[in-house]
Amino acid sequence: MIVGVPRESYPGERRVALVPGVIPSLKKAGLDVVVEAGAGAEAGYPDAEYVARGAQIIHDRAEVFRTSDIVVQVLCHGSNDQTGKDDLPLVRPGQVLIGFLRPLGTLETIQDLARAGVTSFSVELMPRTTRAQSMDVLSSMATICGYKAVIIAADVLPRIFPMLTTAAGTITPARVLVIGAGVAGLQAIATARRLGAVTSAYDLRPAAKEQVQSLGGRFVELPLDVRDAEDTRGYARAQDETFYDRQRDLLGNVVAESDIVITAAVIPGKKSPVLVTHEMVGRMAPGSVIVDLAAERGGNCLLTRPGETVVEHGVTVIGRFNLASTVPYHASQMYAKNLTAFLTHLVKDGTIPVELSDEITRETLLTHNGEIVNDRVRDFFAMPAIGVETPEAGR
Repeated sequence: MIVGVPRESYPGERRVALVPGVIPSLKKAGLDVVVEAGAGAEAGYPDAEYVARGAQIIHDRAEVFRTSDIVVQVLCHGSNDQTGKDDLPLVRPGQVLIGFLRPLGTLETIQDLARAGVTSFSVELMPRTTRAQSMDVLSSMATICGYKAVIIAADVLPRIFPMLTTAAGTITPARVLVIGAGVAGLQAIATARRLGAVTSAYDLRPAAKEQVQSLGGRFVELPLDVRDAEDTRGYARAQDETFYDRQRDLLGNVVAESDIVITAAVIPGKKSPVLVTHEMVGRMAPGSVIVDLAAERGGNCLLTRPGETVVEHGVTVIGRFNLASTVPYHASQMYAKNLTAFLTHLVKDGTIPVELSDEITRETLLTHNGEIVNDRVRDFFAMPAIGVETPEAGR
C-alpha cells in the first residue's frame, strides 16, 4: 500500500503529517510513502531528507492523491474550512483518509466525505485508553499549545517570570493562573514553573488536583458540587449556567491577583464555557495578559476575539488558535509518530480491515461505503444508528 502526504493548504499551516524519521517504520510495515514536493519545508524537513529515508517526491498534488491508497494530512476537509474542499475532487471511493476532520463540527463537511466514498478516520476521536496512548494526537498537539501559550504570554507581559535578588533590589516572581488542567493546561503549568513563575491552577475535575500538585502548582479549590464534572473519556462535562455563575464569582479574586491567566477549558463538540468576564478582566492589573486556548470555540474569556489580540482595561487578551502550527518541527514530529502508530495498527496484510470489534478502529472510523458510520457522531447530530458490514477497505 502507498501512503500519500500532500502539502498542507490551510493558510499559515506549517506542519506536515509525516516526517522523514518515521518512514523506515512504515516501510517495515509494508507501506511505501509518496510526498508532495515541499510538504515538509516549513516544518524544517526538506525533500532531500524524505528521499534519503526512502520516500518518493511528487511535484503534482493531484498525482499524490491519485497514487495513494491512504492519504494522511494534518488538517483535512472539515478541519480546514478555507481550502479543504479543494481536495474533494482529488479523492476517490475506497481511498483511506486520516487526519483532523472535526467530526463534531459541521455535518455538511462530513457528508461531503461520505458522498466521496472515502473511508475516513478522524484522529480527534481516538479513545483515551492505555492501548491508544501512542496514537493520541490531541494530547500531542495540546502539549505544544500549552507550552507555546506560556512563551507568548511571557513575551507580552511587561515583567519577568522568576524572582531575582539583585543590587537594584528584589524582583518578585510573576503569578500565573491556569484554568483547565487538561494536557494543555498541565504543560502550561510545567512551562511557567520552569520559567520561575508562581503558578496556580483550577479545574472543576477533582482528579486534576494531584496532577497539578505533582508539577509544583497550587491547586485552587472552590466550594462547588463537582460530582458530575467528568465524563467517561476523562473530559470535563458541560454544566448549567447557575454553576458557571457561581464558578465565576468564586474565581474573580484569583483572576484579579494574577499577572497571566491561561484558559484551556474545552468541552468536545460544544462552545467553550465563559469563565472570565468583563468585570474580572477589569480587576486585573494593567499589563496583565490572558491567553485563551479555547478561542477557536468562542473562548473562555468574554473579551476574546478568535484569531485576534485585543487590549481592554490595560489587559492584553490573546485569542490566537492553531498554536501547534507555530512550533512546526516538533509538532510534526509528534503528530507523525502518533500517525505511524495508528497506521501500523490499522494495516494488516496490505489492507485496512474495518474491524469494528477493535475499539480503536471503531471509535475513529468516521465514514465508510458512502455513509457516516461513527455512532458517537451520528448520536451528536441526532442521526439514527447504522451498522457497517463491508469487511475491508483500501485495497
